[in-house]
Amino acid sequence: MEKQRCIICRKTLNNGIIINGRILCKACENRLINAKVNTDFYNYYRDCIKKTVVDLLLREKRLSSHM
Repeated sequence: MEKQRCIICRKTLNNGIIINGRILCKACENRLINAKVNTDFYNYYRDCIKKTVVDLLLREKRLSSHM
């Protein structure tokens, strides 16, 4: 099985929290959990996760429409 990359820091890893099929490493998960809401840091993490999930959903939608 191919190793995945963290959706935030892009480091290659074997485990972490899975969000809609994508992995968030433990270090980034801890940083996000401890970040204060509405800070630049929190917003950056939120936007990275949102972009990854939206891109995945759009790809799946395109694939299913071609079937």
